[in-house]
Amino acid sequence: MAPGLLVSEPAVDPSQTRSLGAITEEWHDTIVFYLNGTKVSLDTADPEITLLEYLRGIGLTGTKLGCAEGGCGACTVVVSQYNPTTKKIYHASTNACLAPLVSVDGKHVITVEGIGKVDKPHPVQERIAKGNGSQCGFCTPGIVMSAYALLRNHDNPSEQEVEEAFDGNLCRCTGYRPILDAAQTFSAKRSCGMSTANGGKGCCMENGGSNGCGGKKVEGDDQPIKRFTPPGLIEYNKDTELIFPPALKKHDFRPLAFGNKRKRWFRPTRLDQLLELKSAYPSAKLIGGSTETQIEVKFKAMNYTHSVYMGDIVELRQYEFKDDHLEVGANITLTDLEDLSKQAVERYGAHAGQPFQAIYHQLRYFAGRQIRNVGTPAGNLATASPISDLNPVLVALNATLIAMSVHETIEIPMSEFFQGYRVTALPPDAIIAAIRIPVFGKGEYMRAYKQAKRKDDDIAIVNSALRVKLSDDNVVEDCSLVYGGMAPITTAAKKAMTWLKGKTFTDPKTLEGVMSELEQDFDLRFGVPGGMATYRKTLALGFFYRFYHEILSTLPSAQKQEIDQDCIEEIEREISKGTKDHTVGEAYEQKILGKERPHVAAMKQCTGEAQYTDDIPLQKNELYGCLVLSQRAHAKIVSVDSAPALDLPGVAAYVDHNDLPNKEANWWGAPVCDETFFAVDEVFTHGQPIGVVLGTSAKVAEAGARAVKVVYEDLPAIFTIEEAIEKESYFDHYRFINNGDVDKAFAEADHVFSGVARMGGQEHFYLETNAAVAIPKPEDGEMEIWSSTQNPSETQAYVAQVTGVAANKIVSKVKRLGGGFGGKETRSIQLAAICAIAAKKVQRPVRCMLNRDEDILTSGQRHPFLARWKVAVNKDGMLQALDADVFNNGGWSQDLSGAVVDRALSHIDGCYKIPNVFVRGRIAKTNTVSNTAFRGFGGPQGMFIAETYMEEIADHLKIPVEELRQKNMYKTNEPTHFKQELKDWYVPLMYKQVLEESKYAQRRAEIETFNKEHKWKKRGISIIPTKFGISFTALFLNQAGALVHIYHDGSVLVAHGGTEMGQGLHTKMTMIAAEALGVPQENVYISETATNTVANTSSTAASASSDLNGYAIWNACEQLNERLAPFREKLGKEATMKQLAHAAYFDRVNLSANGFYKTPDIGYVWGPNTGQMFFYFTQGVAAAEVEIDCLTGDWTTRRADIKMDVGRSINPAIDYGQIEGAFVQGLGLFTMEESLWHRASGSIFTRGPGAYKIPGFRDIPQEFNVSLLKDVNWENLRTIQRSRGVGEPPLFLGSCVFFAIRDALKAARKEWGVEDLLSLRSPATVERIRNSVEDPILKRAEVKAREGEKSFFVST
Repeated sequence: MAPGLLVSEPAVDPSQTRSLGAITEEWHDTIVFYLNGTKVSLDTADPEITLLEYLRGIGLTGTKLGCAEGGCGACTVVVSQYNPTTKKIYHASTNACLAPLVSVDGKHVITVEGIGKVDKPHPVQERIAKGNGSQCGFCTPGIVMSAYALLRNHDNPSEQEVEEAFDGNLCRCTGYRPILDAAQTFSAKRSCGMSTANGGKGCCMENGGSNGCGGKKVEGDDQPIKRFTPPGLIEYNKDTELIFPPALKKHDFRPLAFGNKRKRWFRPTRLDQLLELKSAYPSAKLIGGSTETQIEVKFKAMNYTHSVYMGDIVELRQYEFKDDHLEVGANITLTDLEDLSKQAVERYGAHAGQPFQAIYHQLRYFAGRQIRNVGTPAGNLATASPISDLNPVLVALNATLIAMSVHETIEIPMSEFFQGYRVTALPPDAIIAAIRIPVFGKGEYMRAYKQAKRKDDDIAIVNSALRVKLSDDNVVEDCSLVYGGMAPITTAAKKAMTWLKGKTFTDPKTLEGVMSELEQDFDLRFGVPGGMATYRKTLALGFFYRFYHEILSTLPSAQKQEIDQDCIEEIEREISKGTKDHTVGEAYEQKILGKERPHVAAMKQCTGEAQYTDDIPLQKNELYGCLVLSQRAHAKIVSVDSAPALDLPGVAAYVDHNDLPNKEANWWGAPVCDETFFAVDEVFTHGQPIGVVLGTSAKVAEAGARAVKVVYEDLPAIFTIEEAIEKESYFDHYRFINNGDVDKAFAEADHVFSGVARMGGQEHFYLETNAAVAIPKPEDGEMEIWSSTQNPSETQAYVAQVTGVAANKIVSKVKRLGGGFGGKETRSIQLAAICAIAAKKVQRPVRCMLNRDEDILTSGQRHPFLARWKVAVNKDGMLQALDADVFNNGGWSQDLSGAVVDRALSHIDGCYKIPNVFVRGRIAKTNTVSNTAFRGFGGPQGMFIAETYMEEIADHLKIPVEELRQKNMYKTNEPTHFKQELKDWYVPLMYKQVLEESKYAQRRAEIETFNKEHKWKKRGISIIPTKFGISFTALFLNQAGALVHIYHDGSVLVAHGGTEMGQGLHTKMTMIAAEALGVPQENVYISETATNTVANTSSTAASASSDLNGYAIWNACEQLNERLAPFREKLGKEATMKQLAHAAYFDRVNLSANGFYKTPDIGYVWGPNTGQMFFYFTQGVAAAEVEIDCLTGDWTTRRADIKMDVGRSINPAIDYGQIEGAFVQGLGLFTMEESLWHRASGSIFTRGPGAYKIPGFRDIPQEFNVSLLKDVNWENLRTIQRSRGVGEPPLFLGSCVFFAIRDALKAARKEWGVEDLLSLRSPATVERIRNSVEDPILKRAEVKAREGEKSFFVST
């Protein structure tokens, strides 16, 4: 029955209603589906597991768990199904972490393992792998499956479709550019062999032809033009794909009922069955896409004992076009509603179809494709989210909901549906069956708007749907001004609507009147839940301002001079593109070194065969651990009662500080042991481990952890650096660098300027959370510990400590990490040690992989920084002195905070010569999570301080900041403030090259013209240099070992102390070994990093791992070459390694060598300011251009040009990947990534992808050009291949986007007569951008704190 034919009679005769048991008595209990082409029947399915848990449980571990909330895409699979809406087979990319197992009955589930293997990859897998689109690889299977779904649904997709295909996927490593480049080889434009993009003369479409070449015949040619396949790659042929199983075309969708005493699932297949269920059990949870329910179950411990899956009820997924409305089944997917909206616009025309254009506009940026493929309008409505993007549109249209129960069918106007926070007018026994969406008539106008932290896949901060109905003389007859994000429910601006009715829309006074009424409608207080009071109010007014002028521009009778044309258009991106210089290695490449080669594990990562810590097969008798974490920021522990947990079935043990061999074993930390593995009498941060519960499954352990009762006595807490300074709360660490005579310089300088630089922290957001598996051995206290760590040796040391044995009994192993970025340098030790304590207690293997929220709560972040600076400068713009007090927020324990603030002090000069410097560093002690290492390790914060004072000094002096930078830039061999001479110094050269290659001066002139012509859109541009010191500042860490074995068959096994976390370390190390030994790279293998092969290793950090481990391997290979020299001489130059090894073995020659390397020359001494701090500096320059929307704070990076000096690159392809990834991570740091704490509870709020936003695919520069410095000599560089470390240095270059935004904001403020100094805090979020404009709308919307009132959130 189509919704358009719904009748008012009861669906089931009241006399026939039955009990739940009676209704489902004859229902089936077996789920039948296909998995990678094979039929699966489950008659004992666990009702509490998701599709992801099922897949990983049966060994298909290619599908990853990244967030468990559908926000990262790592778990993406494809679910192929017959779509009852479109009557076609649809291949839906789906978040397996959210999908209940019942949802795949009658469908074909395809995982990354099902489409290809290393020896026979799918073209998508191959192109991403060979195109360097996989680094750590943890996100890669999900990205592969999103691309696969696109191709299955559109075998010839457009460039736009490719660009938007990944809106539900995140990657933290690559910077996205290589993934998009690989995916675009499948697009219609770039896949044509004749297209200009592929070096041809232009395809028929480009040359003005109307006959597309996507497989269609061209006049005069009997053959279709063949899809272009890049050289050496597998051609894509859709006919070779997995077919939709014929048996599923005949699948009988029978009603299902299955479960256990804790949980039961029902899957009706007809509407009458659903209504009977709802009547018999009104509180049963109705599930459409499970996109919110699964999050409630996972993170809020909601327990829905009876759930009803509605996705297979055909009647609820139909639609019908009527003359005056479109009626859609309420359970249609959002993807289908998106397509249907486009059809409706075509059917009804642009004017009458405005409601559907508004729906389409909101759905385009509604979550990710995976969510839209399963989410439904009914789910949006029933959950009654106050920030739903769809609900304001339906309320503004006053659409009609058709609600059905067993007894009646009723119509509910949308204007009456939302009654309170998460409360609706839907009767308890009713379901939302359909929605009637009206078609517009004459004089009706509507637009919908949304603003979020990030454009794609983000929940709204504020959204709105605005509608007016005008008479022939433009008098407002009716209107709807509906907003989300401004109240606990989707709400109408009632005062403004009342005022607007009867007014002449084209009268300028109308705009002012509505704006005044909106101020009254949304009189937010400063501490409003959700925060951002001023910004939200400004958006509410700004949306109407945009709407007013947009509608005015469509009215023929409107006076054009009254229309503010510039405010109408939103910022839209072009198809992104980019260039790289692939000739850079030609001047110095050798047989292997210097050449571009893919990551050695990329293909395994793309096919799901690469193994991470939690992919290790289950051990016999294994238990799962779940941490019991503090729920207070600072409190005494009054009592801990684990008995309720131990009473739960499946809970095996509770472990805490009492299970350690002695009290001292509980203490850890580097370099200061000031932290405990388990809290004892007091907790110092929300999320501090108190204990761990062990269970037979992860779910059992989680339930047990929730059952542990902890009683607290609250104590005062400190969160921000400012609060710590006020209360003098510091760690015992103080360092300074004093060079020259600062006081004299300040006394003699022409100008002295002072200011404050402030930047927030950053969550690592590696896609693989911290994980560990502890395996106790039966003898002598031995234990094997697998951990996702950058620091195996320190892991080994602390596991030995907590288990009470010597280090030689502990083997710490790492296969690979799904990203690290410094976050797994020390903080990973906590989880590994806790698992080891637990494993020793129960003498069983213990596994734990943290949920995303647990990881963020416990693992620490990049340090927030505050600097109070004072700079002396002369009239000619030459810097004379710098004095600064620098503070970082260490959190509750010291961790590596001292070394981080030290590095900030050493980088606070940026790239500028300052003759007199006195800078001091302190660590603020607060009650936030203990902050730790993060890519850059204080360097970016120090350089941010430098560029902040450079920007502000230039503004004070009224000179271009580019001129100030060039004037003060170091010259070759000049000493820094810590007295290290700059050798091989090429920043000035690169600065000049980037200015020229980016056409900086021309674009600066164009931007000035643009800004004069546009009031609400402003552009800015900036160019930023960087120098980053390479070496651990702790001298003893600058060493490495390696072990190289040559086997009989000529194959080579290499072990070294570094861990592979996506940065391509193993790739470079195999290349070095292959070059040194004269063997093909494929003959060299690195299995894992382990403390029983290479001992006493340093952590993989400081961008020094290639230098250290590379030379250690080279040293080992030199020893082997020396031993093999006689055999080479005897057997000749053409002898293979197999022949050499064979001969050497029989001559009793050792074919194993232990290599070692330590960095020479370095050894800085703090205080006296003597000794060399760094071995060398990696350098770079980047320029970026942005455009900001001054009405909303939205922005885009139009272009970025990066040039890095990495010396003679070992592998340019790997280095390019590091540069792009670091730049985008830096872009996130300085723009959208903001960590927020909930003031009342002291808990971090931004604890997952729903609230914390890293850059997505469509946040990267629209034009992204990267090159490496070439045609110079590196005379003083004494590293392997004369290469430079590249992991961390490019990150700070992302700040050029921040400073380009600041440049645009200066123009925006000038527009409104504001030319005082702009002090912009990092990150430059959309809120900060909008609130910095200082236009009349902002000023009238400003919300000021009343006495004693504090903000809802805290930014530390």
